[in-house]
This record gives sequence, structure tokens and C-alpha cells, in this order.
Amino acid sequence: MTSRPAATPTALVVGGGVSGLLSAWELVRAGYEVTLVEAGDSLGGCVAPRTVALPGGRELTLDAGAESFAVRTPAVRDLVDELGLGKAVVAPHPGGSWLYLPPSGPGQDHRAVPAPRLGILGIPGDLDAPEVAEALGADALERARRDLEDSLVRSADATSGTHSRPAPPSLDTWRRAVEEGTPVTVGAVVRDRMGEGVLQTLVAPVVAGVHSADPDTLDLRTVAPGLLEALVAEGSLARAVAARRAAAPPGAVVASLRGGMHTLTAALAEDVLRAGARVLTGTRAVTLARGSGSARGHRWTVELTAGANGTEAVTVDRVVVATDGPRAWDLLVPVSGGALSPADRPREGAGVALVTLVVDAPGLDANPRGTGLLVSPAVSSDVVGAKALTHVSAKWDWARQELGGHRHVLRLSYGRVTDAPDSAAPGYRTPEEDLRARALADATALTGVDVAAGLVDSFVVRWKSALPAATTDHRTRVESVRTWLEDQPGLDAVGAWLAGTGLAAIVADARRRIVP
Repeated sequence: MTSRPAATPTALVVGGGVSGLLSAWELVRAGYEVTLVEAGDSLGGCVAPRTVALPGGRELTLDAGAESFAVRTPAVRDLVDELGLGKAVVAPHPGGSWLYLPPSGPGQDHRAVPAPRLGILGIPGDLDAPEVAEALGADALERARRDLEDSLVRSADATSGTHSRPAPPSLDTWRRAVEEGTPVTVGAVVRDRMGEGVLQTLVAPVVAGVHSADPDTLDLRTVAPGLLEALVAEGSLARAVAARRAAAPPGAVVASLRGGMHTLTAALAEDVLRAGARVLTGTRAVTLARGSGSARGHRWTVELTAGANGTEAVTVDRVVVATDGPRAWDLLVPVSGGALSPADRPREGAGVALVTLVVDAPGLDANPRGTGLLVSPAVSSDVVGAKALTHVSAKWDWARQELGGHRHVLRLSYGRVTDAPDSAAPGYRTPEEDLRARALADATALTGVDVAAGLVDSFVVRWKSALPAATTDHRTRVESVRTWLEDQPGLDAVGAWLAGTGLAAIVADARRRIVP
């Protein structure tokens, strides 16, 4: 380890996922002597690699978790550029995604339809788009169009120069919510403005597939910042979606890195080590306590344990807790003086499982379902157990080029936060062989192409606390944690359970916390 002057401030980062690596990177650049501890045997967390075997002794490294980042903010792109990876940024294939829906009526089959291209969380921004009509049907589309009536009234008032007509009742409700900061769920807003048809047909599959959640408990402000304010300003949810999309950078709403997002965490880890930080895997933080004071304020003592190697107490000027919610809560509660309650410990969640298949299937060459599908929660798990399928080699050209021929990569995800503990739906606890067999059957049903006979390789990855429960209650709890942390010099907490789902949210939040 590089020697440093005695006066060098010290820091300990607990957790080696993307938020922990980013925190360590920012701290070493700020002049801290940094120790990073990770309970597992590898770094990267949910942004980690896995390798599949290809014929001829070749291998292909794929993402085991997050495989893209949102471009609505510059947070991740700025980090990518700073790490020297800017030339590796790639946009997805423009084929778009699809939805897998239950039958639209008696005697009908389950159906796959293109997802709305202009949307947020599945909420359509263009009610005249043909894919919206195809998915909704006439009655649900007519109900959705009522959302536009308020904005038409506002437009007519503006043209005539009058503003005497009162705002429609539901707009008053959402205006008060903006002014008072009251909790608002995705389901409540969509049901009110566009109706049950849009909620169940377009929004529920996206919320379940992306956030593993129920729209009636998902906090709108957490997953779509600014959308509620835009609704009030525009007088229409559809127009609000269109305005928010227009304000975002042009092009695709997500991007990735050639070779996979795991190259980002690899670059962070390399820079952290190069800067002289001490990185300890297989090491768990057991307790956190206030240490003696110093010229810099409070110091903190963390007890570490590393298997048979016993325990070690480390006292530092600054601690960053970058674990998942439950583990963070266990460390923070004992030093909170009652400000944080053990009863409010974030739930573990049902967990998710990801099954990646490498298949030889010429029928997939034409990308029959675009870049993948999101499955409606209304589809019985007896029909399709997956909540989503990503056609990786259709979405990312670099993967198609690496595979060659008629070879493809499909990734299917199983398990939702809303799953009951005794649910029979496939998920986190399902045995690996059963998951693999189910994934082959589901992929065939979703794409319309029989892929089982062409299986080349596969792997299963399980994440226990990967997805935070972005409910309105959780948002209130996060705000209480943030308020308490503001009065704890030298102590920070970062990660998805506080920032929300997605690399854009995690990266932006961690950088704000570590380098105010």
C-alpha cells in the first residue's frame, strides 16, 4: 500500500457494488486513505460479469445484472467519460420492445404487441400511435383520450384569452399533491387520468418487469421524477409524458458499453486499486460505533470479520455504508439513538432470478419481438412464468457480432417484489434445472421460435435484495434516514435502496453524497 502522510484523512467503504466502488473512487481522488470491504468474494455487485462457453473453445462475457443505463440525465455518461470509456458507449438497436398480454376476449389467445415507443413507465405520450390502439382496443383507448380533454380546455382558454374556467377536479388533486408533497403512486395517477385499461395493459407490465413492483404501491416521484409536476403544468398525463421525453437527450432512452456494463465497475475497481486503496473481499462489517473525536470531528469504528481470520477494528474519519437496505439498517440503527427503528428495517423482498440462454435459432435472426418483451402480471405463471425477456443479441449489436451465425443470447427474469412467500410462480427459490427448463419453454412462447433444441450454454444468477421497494412508505423512510444522516459528520449511506432503481439514480446520488 502506498505510504501517506500521517495527517491523511481515512475512510472505510462498506460494500463493493457500484455505489461502493464509486464512493471509494471519489474518496481516493479527494485525498483519503481508503479501505473498501466486500462481504462476497468479488466486486461489482449487480453490475458484474458472467462467462458462457461457445463451440470451438471460445467464450463470451455477458452482464450478470444491469445491462444498460438511462440517458435522461448525464450522471452515468459523465462517469463513463471520466473513466476513459466514452468511445465504448453504444445505443440499443432501434427495434423497440414488445408486451406479452392476456387474451383480449373470450376465445382469444395470449398476444404479443409492440410497446408504445413514446412513453414513460408504459404511460403513452402519443394516444394516436397505432401500437397504442393495437394494445388497448377501442374502449380503453376512448377512456384514455379523456386525459386530453383538460389540456384542450386549457388550450382553448389560452387562445381566447380567458382563464375563468375552474381546473378539472382531478387536476386540483394532483396540484395539491405537488404543493404539499403528499405521496402519490403510479397506479393512482394513471387510473385517474387514463383509466384501468392503460394501467393494466401498458403500465403494469413495465412496472412489474422493470421495477418488480405493483403500480398501486410504486412511488411516482421515485421512479419518474418531474412527471407529476409536468402533469399539472400540461393539464394532461399524455402531454406530460411527451414533454418529459422531448426534454430528454435525443435518441434512445438507454445506452450501454461495448462488451457490457460490467466493464464500468471493472474500470472503477482498477482505478481504486491503482490509487492505493486497500480492498478486502470476503470481509464483512459487523458493527459500527462512534469513535473518539479528532480535529476533523467525529471518528467512527467499524468491526470487521473475515471468516477464520477473526475480527479487526478499524477507526476512520469517514464511513460510507454502501450495502443493500437491510444490511445498512443493521449497521446504522445501533448508532442512531432511536432515530431509526428496527421495526422499519427494509424488507428483504422475494428475490429475483435471471436465466441467460445461448441458443442456435435461425428463427430469431429477424428479431421477431424487437429487443425483448415485458410480460403482463395478468398472464398466469402457468402460461409464462418470466416477467421479462431481453433479446440481448438483438438489442446490442456488439453481442450479435461476437456470436456470429444464427446464435443468440436471451435473458429471462423471474420473481417480483409482490410475490407472496408461498407463491408457486418460478423465482429466486426455484431450482436451477427447473429454471432452465422453464426459461426454454417461456422463450419459445414469447418469441414464437422453438429454441430448446438449439441450446448452447446457459447460466442462472440470483439476486436477493437487488430491487428496492420504491413504495410511498419506503420513500418516507428514506427521507427520515437522509435527515438523520445530515447530522452525522463523517457518516454516509448510498445505494439503490436510498437512490432508487437504475444506474443513473445510483451514480448521481452517490456522487452528491460523497462530494457535495
